[in-house]
Amino acid sequence: MLERAPHEQATETIEVRHGHFWIPGERVDTPFGTMQRGPMFVEWQAPREVTRPFPLILVHGGGGQGTDWLGTPDGRRGWADRFVREGFATYVVDRPGHGRSPHHPDVLGAPGAQTPYQAANFLFAGLDAADTQTQWPWSREIGGAELDQLTAGLGFLLADVAESQRLDGDRLAALLDIVGPAVLVTHSAGAPGGWLAANRRPGQVKAIVAVEPMGPPFVDMPGFCRLDWGLTGAPVVFDPPVADPAELTAGLQGREFVGLVGTPVMVLTGSASGAAAFAPPVVDFLNEVGAKAELVALADRGITGNGHGLIFEANSEQTIVPVIEWISANVS
Repeated sequence: MLERAPHEQATETIEVRHGHFWIPGERVDTPFGTMQRGPMFVEWQAPREVTRPFPLILVHGGGGQGTDWLGTPDGRRGWADRFVREGFATYVVDRPGHGRSPHHPDVLGAPGAQTPYQAANFLFAGLDAADTQTQWPWSREIGGAELDQLTAGLGFLLADVAESQRLDGDRLAALLDIVGPAVLVTHSAGAPGGWLAANRRPGQVKAIVAVEPMGPPFVDMPGFCRLDWGLTGAPVVFDPPVADPAELTAGLQGREFVGLVGTPVMVLTGSASGAAAFAPPVVDFLNEVGAKAELVALADRGITGNGHGLIFEANSEQTIVPVIEWISANVS
């Protein structure tokens, strides 16, 4: 951890406007009264003068929360801050049932298991990966300060992962209705919500940066979820329409993914991440259904040693650079 208190660090001072609001959930009747089901918390930041044409919507992964974008396990500032310094307005969400977006099983549905230290190790700091994943230079053992910080922010997914993805897509689409056309930046299991938001609001998603996205297409992860619709477990609108997702596994047959046709997509991977193997088939699927997708491996940019959590590892100020460059080149 940092040797001095956070407020004592020598960091760049910039003028930032900020605030927060909610994307409300559906109103449902319960024995305890009328409740909201699956609201989504949104925190926004913007520099004094926004110089980029479209805001960024940052969507966290798995059992995480919006704080994944706000800081790092060792106390540095996160990608959201760097984007603001680069002239972007940013909207950081807590997906429904995560972080500051309330969950109660009587309303939202049964939760999955809480994320343990062992899962945090497996995903972000493998005990046997120190030689290759050099950008996690901190302790990998339970009790290490940085692993404590990371695991403290990990919650759980809904037991019904497909329903969780559906909620993500619906709430992100509602956010697009408020902020207008935007670029989505997703991480890991946050990616399905991004694909679904584009599907629900064709033309509103100007580009997608998918960092280490869930995959490969149509994967069945026993005890977790199946991506029956290619990259999502929740239903997708295709053109021509699909009545049963089993039709897709027999071949896409020229079908287009509504909302992604012609949309630039960057799939970003780290050199030491096991999830990097999923990326090429994800890119192939996206291009087959009409997107303009490309794989960007950090190692090809001379940035090595990154695992699945490349957005908050020790060199996070370097891993974000290809993203900023790609957005600048592909979104105008």
